[in-house]
Amino acid sequence: MNLSAIASSCRKFSVRSSVASALHPLFAPRSPQTPSLPDARPRSDRFRCGGRESEFLAVTALLLILTLAALAAAGTLRADEPTLWDANTPLPKAAELPQVTGAKFYVLKKPRPDEDGSNFTLGVGLAWHKGKLYASYGFSTSKQENTADEEAHVRVSEDGGKTWGQPVAMDAGEGNLGVSHGVFLSHGGRLWAFMGAFYDNFYGPTSRTHTRGYVLNETSGKWEAQGVVLDQGFWPMQEPQKMADGNWIMSGVRIAFGLGVVGHLPAVAISQGDDFTKWKMVVIQADKSLGTTNFWGESTVIVEKTKITNIARRSAGRVRGHALVSISKDHGRTWTPAAASNLPMATQKPYAGTLSTGQRYLIGTITADTDGRRSPLTIAVSKPGESLFSRVFLIRTSVFDGTPGVSAQDADFSYPYAVERNGQLYIGYTDKEHIYNELAVIPVSSLEMLPGKK
Repeated sequence: MNLSAIASSCRKFSVRSSVASALHPLFAPRSPQTPSLPDARPRSDRFRCGGRESEFLAVTALLLILTLAALAAAGTLRADEPTLWDANTPLPKAAELPQVTGAKFYVLKKPRPDEDGSNFTLGVGLAWHKGKLYASYGFSTSKQENTADEEAHVRVSEDGGKTWGQPVAMDAGEGNLGVSHGVFLSHGGRLWAFMGAFYDNFYGPTSRTHTRGYVLNETSGKWEAQGVVLDQGFWPMQEPQKMADGNWIMSGVRIAFGLGVVGHLPAVAISQGDDFTKWKMVVIQADKSLGTTNFWGESTVIVEKTKITNIARRSAGRVRGHALVSISKDHGRTWTPAAASNLPMATQKPYAGTLSTGQRYLIGTITADTDGRRSPLTIAVSKPGESLFSRVFLIRTSVFDGTPGVSAQDADFSYPYAVERNGQLYIGYTDKEHIYNELAVIPVSSLEMLPGKK
């Protein structure tokens, strides 16, 4: 390193005042009133730019700048702290939550015993397509979850979710293939579906979790299989959303069973333009403080022009936890490590998005006293244009007079999903305890928060 060049730069750019002192007070010149150390030389030449100490300070400052830049490039330092909740606003307990006004509730799939013979259902997906509301979910006659006899079912409503047509099997699987819940995308006049699938025992070494694609044939009403569109363990959890670079991003989870890797980590799939038959998976690594054991990173994303926020579930068990957060600023190609945020959330699949009002929202069980149980069902919102959530509304409790469906102490709310249309937010979710799917319709106006006001 050329010290004379640095010394020259010191004289030209006033390193001691503009660089060194900006980095840390330690490097700032002492005032005449500041006592010297016992062995200090006279102040008159202590900070002369040609002196050895000024060279030392210049070199130290330069090395520090280079080190910080290297750490930031390596992802060791994060510009975005893992914060989701506005720390200036106390997070309310469940009993303190304001009830969202004007909500209506409808039965999407009847609780057991239902005429379809189901003993298991999970994972509502929703989409509006050509004036009709489509809903999908995983279905099984088995009493066990994640078995090879699972099927992907679809129902259609022509009156905004008040009533539903008979269920249709999008894919009933065959042999040792189970096809389960997934997501929709209405684009270019076509309705796509992307469903999670696996072989044999989902938890076993041969499960080979993957995503299958389908397109609705609107003449026959049947779903046409497009085959495996992404393998290597990816299970979709939220519909594809278009990014500023022209590609689409679909959030989900990388299931590790049978892959020889550790950790069911948050993941996203990136399309190749508008080709929805080819996707590339990007796995979001966990912050080192979290480890990778007992991970179940089902995730959702909020897409902005230059920034994408991934919010994920932490663990598999129903324990108290915090939502994980990760940031991408290069259209989903790289991410900060998924780290625990300051927002308590039950260990359930979250669903997030941005309302037409410019407010972010997050659906799950979000309270100050959540113990991991998936109840009550809540929605957190931000002020318009702001990134931090600052208010939580109650959608419904387990015992609830406002539903035509299940009202019971053990009712829970799993795998929420949402879509907005004509000023209404349609939210689907599963009550696993009662083998039941429900739809809540909430006026977006009831969630409004004025900027700068609580």
